[in-house]
Amino acid sequence: MSQPTLSRFADLAIAPPLLQAVEEVGYESPSPIQAQSIPPLLAGRDLLGQAQTGTGKTAAFALPLLSQLDLSQAHPQILVLAPTRELAIQVAEAMQTYARHLPGFHIATLYGGQNISTQLRQLRRGVHVVVGTPGRLIDHLLRGTLKLENLSTVVLDEADEMLRMGFIEDVEKILDETPKGRQVALFSATMPSAIRRVAQRHLNDPVEIKIKSKTATVSTVTQRYWQVRGLSKLDALTRILEVEDFEAMLVFVRTKVMAAELAEKLEARGYSSAVLSGDISQPLREKTIERIKAGRLDIIVATDVAARGLDVERISHVINYDIPYDTETYVHRIGRTGRAGRQGDAILFVSSREKRMLRSIEQATRQPIQPMQIPSHADIADRRIVQFKQVITDTIEDQDLDFFEDLISNYQQEQDLSLREIAASLAYLVQKDKPLVPPKEDLSSDPGHAVQTSNWAADLGKPSHQQMQLFRIEVGRQHEVKPKNIVGAIANEVNLAPRYIGQIKLFDTFSTVYLPECMPKPVFQHLKQVRVRGQKLNISLCTKEERSRKHSGKSSHKGRHKKHSHRKAKAGKR
Repeated sequence: MSQPTLSRFADLAIAPPLLQAVEEVGYESPSPIQAQSIPPLLAGRDLLGQAQTGTGKTAAFALPLLSQLDLSQAHPQILVLAPTRELAIQVAEAMQTYARHLPGFHIATLYGGQNISTQLRQLRRGVHVVVGTPGRLIDHLLRGTLKLENLSTVVLDEADEMLRMGFIEDVEKILDETPKGRQVALFSATMPSAIRRVAQRHLNDPVEIKIKSKTATVSTVTQRYWQVRGLSKLDALTRILEVEDFEAMLVFVRTKVMAAELAEKLEARGYSSAVLSGDISQPLREKTIERIKAGRLDIIVATDVAARGLDVERISHVINYDIPYDTETYVHRIGRTGRAGRQGDAILFVSSREKRMLRSIEQATRQPIQPMQIPSHADIADRRIVQFKQVITDTIEDQDLDFFEDLISNYQQEQDLSLREIAASLAYLVQKDKPLVPPKEDLSSDPGHAVQTSNWAADLGKPSHQQMQLFRIEVGRQHEVKPKNIVGAIANEVNLAPRYIGQIKLFDTFSTVYLPECMPKPVFQHLKQVRVRGQKLNISLCTKEERSRKHSGKSSHKGRHKKHSHRKAKAGKR
């Protein structure tokens, strides 16, 4: 069934609190799967959707289904089945974000490998939405701890993947436990016969949607990706700008808010940049495009909607600062370079949790995307020196320097200085605002530091490196942070295994966390800049008074190694 593509989320009749959350996140317009799925799901229809990973399926079912929740009834009304714990967590976090303005909303994530007592507490508290993997959901059904009699909707996400992993029988068992009149939405990248049979048996007159993806990318574009770790994306982009030979660059982000912020930060770092987003008027858009065509602008930071129809031959590089939602968008993005037979470069920033989307892009485009190393401090220094030497060569070849030669000769005789001393002083004056060898003030920003971080983390297995200390971080309940957000941020940024992150306590404006005492200074400095929920950690070592102070309020999280953490903390004081 083909539906007209709508240009705004406001056109889709989702509940105002959800629309507010979407606008706050900064999404500009619904993707094809969202525009076609939301209306029938709002109308209570069953849905059979064929779409690749990363097409925006979560919002496609979450926004309409959350719009119809009865928050006064704290029992499962929506059940989402996912093939893996990673996808289950991803879906649950997205739904939590969309539901941020729904008062009293609760969601439970049920998957294997997690302490079941935690899951039992969530279910006893009362939840409106359950997201889980088939095996763990079956476990709860057998225990009698998951009740589905009041369920209104079931979502099967990535059904073909559940088939491939051998879960399809469990899926059928779960569906058999749901009420007969419930709504069902089934999403799958492919439609093998087994999935068709599930749909025929459990879906009632479903609306069928198929989102086609392009399967070829521009052959003149070299594609690379950088695994986001340690270094911030902004610092990584800055290093790329330092060493890549580019005429003009198009940087893609997901939201108009991020587009404005990134362009401003690039301008502050000395790069000529501008924004193209849904907030930009048509006259300003045309002026921006004319500037980059004429060479008066080097970088455009754009959202997907705003970059439609952009055709500028000067664009030699496309940076996917935020990974796109779907493969078709990726193809469209990198098609902005390599125009008219010219060679282009496309670079994709990928976090560890986005690796599945990277593989989907490679599969859909039938082209490998090669990993890349972000330039090091030494690479940047070498590049600046080469460029400086080239400027000298070009000046000697292109300019009439007779007047300056006489001036320097006279100055040399007057001051009794060598030409080497004079040349060095002039070189300093030219480059003092941009030193040829950048200062190593923040070694944690150097990609080479990732190795040091890794070695430090590896040493934690040694008895002499297991003492723990209590740290304070400036993010708390009022920032809507959860312990898992803190664990994820610290673990990912400094390659620290979660088992070395001890007890976390949340307070209104700050939190405390036990971390290894042997943390190197560069790692500590880097963690100061790490953001959780948009808030800098600004980590600091707790003072003696803070460690001994009796804080009121119950701890929101007790780490797996609470006793270990306290024991090592005490050992550190001896």
